[in-house]
Formats: sequence, C-alpha cells, structure tokens
Amino acid sequence: MRKFDLIVIGFGKAGKTLAAKAASMGKKVALVEKSASMYGGTCINVGCIPSKKLLTLSEAAKAHSDKRAYFSSAMQAKDALISALRAKNYAMLNDLNGVEVINGVASFEDKESVKVKLGDGTEELLSAPNIIINSGSKDAKPKFEINSTIAYTSEQILSLSELPERLVVVGGGYIGLEMASIYSNFGSKVTILSRSNLLKNEDADIRESVIAALKAQGIIIYEGVQIESIGGDNVKFTRTQESFSLQADAFLLATGRQANTEELDLFNASIATDDAGNIIVNEFLQTSEPNIYAVGDVKGGELFTYISLDDYRIVFDHLYGSKKRSTKNRSVHASVVFMDTPLAKVGLSKEAAIKAGYNPTEISLPMAAVPGAKILGHDTGLLKAVVDASTHEILGASFHAVQAHEVINTLAVAMGFKASADFMKAQIFTHPSISEALNELFNKFN
Repeated sequence: MRKFDLIVIGFGKAGKTLAAKAASMGKKVALVEKSASMYGGTCINVGCIPSKKLLTLSEAAKAHSDKRAYFSSAMQAKDALISALRAKNYAMLNDLNGVEVINGVASFEDKESVKVKLGDGTEELLSAPNIIINSGSKDAKPKFEINSTIAYTSEQILSLSELPERLVVVGGGYIGLEMASIYSNFGSKVTILSRSNLLKNEDADIRESVIAALKAQGIIIYEGVQIESIGGDNVKFTRTQESFSLQADAFLLATGRQANTEELDLFNASIATDDAGNIIVNEFLQTSEPNIYAVGDVKGGELFTYISLDDYRIVFDHLYGSKKRSTKNRSVHASVVFMDTPLAKVGLSKEAAIKAGYNPTEISLPMAAVPGAKILGHDTGLLKAVVDASTHEILGASFHAVQAHEVINTLAVAMGFKASADFMKAQIFTHPSISEALNELFNKFN
C-alpha cells in the first residue's frame, strides 16, 4: 500500500485545482483518472468548452453555402482546441512536484484506502487521511426503448463526423436547448420533443421570448410529449392522446445527467447517497464519512464548472484554512443557457421574492431598444429585473439577449454588494455596448 496525504478521484475542475494547491503546500497527492481522454474533466472534454466552441463556430455557418464542409471544419477546430487543453491540463499536474497522476479505475476499500485497477489489469492500493470524490456525472439512460445506431448522448453529439440533415432532440433542458440551437445554426432541421413545457419554471414573458427565438431559427417544438420508442431512424411518441412518428438522421438523448459513482464501491466506505444517486454532503462538502469529500457534479445540485471551482475553495479552506467557507456563503452567481440568443439568470424571480418576504416589482426592457444590439444586428429578446420596492435592492434578473452571459456577471457582482436600482441607473457604461442597457433597464424603476 502506498501512502499519500490526499487522494483525488477524478480530473475535474475542483479535483485538479485542489491537487495542485495541496501539492504547492508540500502535500503528497495522488490524482486517479480512469480515462486519458478526460484530463481536465467533463467541461473541457465533453461539456461546456466543446459545446461553446461549436456555438461560436455555428454562428458563422449561415454565410457558408456548403454546410456539410463547414460543419466538418468546425468539428476539426473544436477537436484541436480540446486536444490542446487536455494536454495542458495533464502537464499542469504531471509536471508538478508532489502530484502523481495515476490512470486507472478507483474504488473504495474502506474510508481511508482506495484500490486502483490499472490499464494492464493489475491493482494498486493507495491510502490517505483525506479523499476527494470528483468523479463527475454522466448521461442518464432514457426510460423508453431504443434500438438505433443514430441515437446519441450529449457527449457523442459533440463529435459527429457528418452534419445530420434532420436532428430530433429528446429533452428540453439546458443541454437539449443548446444543442438544438447549435445544430440549427449549422443547417440541420431540428425538432425538440419535450416531456414538459420548455423552461416551465421561467416567467411567461421570458419563456415566450426564448421559444420565439428558437422558432425563428427554424426549430420545431413539441411540448407535453411521451416518448414510446426510438427504432432505426424513427421516433414514436404521443401528445394529448394522439400518436406521432418522426424520422431523423440523428437523435440527441438529452434526458438529464446522473452522478458517476457505479465503479466507486461507496458502500465499502459507508458513503451515503440520495434517491437520485447523488452523494450526500454537508455545507463543507463532507460526505457521511467526514474525511471524505464530494465535489462537482457527483453530489448533484448545480452542475456547472464554476460551482466545481467554488467547491475547491470550500474544501481547501476546510482542510487547510479557516474553515469559514461553505455552501451557505457562496457568492451571488448566475446560470446561462448558451443558445444563439443566450438566456442568463441570477437571483430571485418575482414569485420567489414574494415567498422570501420581499416586496418585489418587475421592470423590463426589450432589446430592440438597445443601440448596441442594433449595431450587432442581434436585437432579439429582453432584459428583466426584480427590485424590492421598499429598499430598492436588486433581487434578481433574467436576460434573454445577445451577450447576456457576460452582462449578467456585472449584475451578479453588483448584487453581491447589495447594490440598488438607483446605483445601477446612475452607473456610467461605455457606449455603444450591451452593458449600458442596464442604465435604461433600471431607469424604469421609479
């Protein structure tokens, strides 16, 4: 058995950052990753980086007459980027004194030891007083029958060799909407099949704005459907007790994500999970065994890379710092659906604000009134904010707009400092820009 100060299972954002930081303090760290194609974690390899690269490239697809050739070149550009980032991430840790990257499948022997099955079939036993589970998430398996060679997971759809003429997206969550928008830009005829209403938790005006934008891209949307089966190039589903059938050249199975824990043998370390299979953690990200922490997607909740990075901060502070950081004092942060016109959100909706005891009022601004959007030729959508009528504090916002994913961060920082609507309406922004629309938006609060 080889002894370490810290064992990290998984090369994702939280794990790799924690491994590097601990090593810089003189700790001996083992980082176990089962796949050499996953150095850097889900985001870099099969998640946010490749999808956002493809979204950026897809925006130029409209100017190309040969859509298939352009799609192929876009995939090659995406692959080159991912390959470079993967190599950089591996070198960042492998070249660092104190960190040993071990390729193999990790499983718990007990609460302080991990067995690693190596590629050659041999096994190695590692031990450490503290262990970090950073094994991520994977595509959830749909509950309907599938017998098709052209039904792809969200990871596989990022690496198709040919542009499908017809793409059917099964699922209306973040991943489904993003991929639908991307492939529609590239030239595919896209249909979304959603079990519930798209963006059912959004306010009606935001939901209507997003759906209108998707339809303007040529995307066909079926809501309230029940998928029966996918066979060959055909999907069968029902809607309002009526049966339908669609043919496609590719299907995207965007039916959710689940914690990747199957190979970990969590029971050997008495690590508890919830009904969905996520590892249960406390506010310091400790599992049911206090010396074992779970970070990133494997614990459920918000499945975002920036949350994983903040998980690192919490665990590092708990292991080696003041123990003051926790999930209860995360900073104000946004979420984004990266479509042709992105949807970005932060804070509370009006309904949630009322339940929290505030006295909220809503203000909104159509992007058609924003000069910067006119210059960019992209004035789809609206900006919307929730302000407490008594204190003037900004409680939340939903931006369906070009560059919403950037502008929302400005507002999140302002909200972190309890900024008022009066502060934002008086702030000086560069012109012409999308950010300056915040002036006009908060000017609507009187």
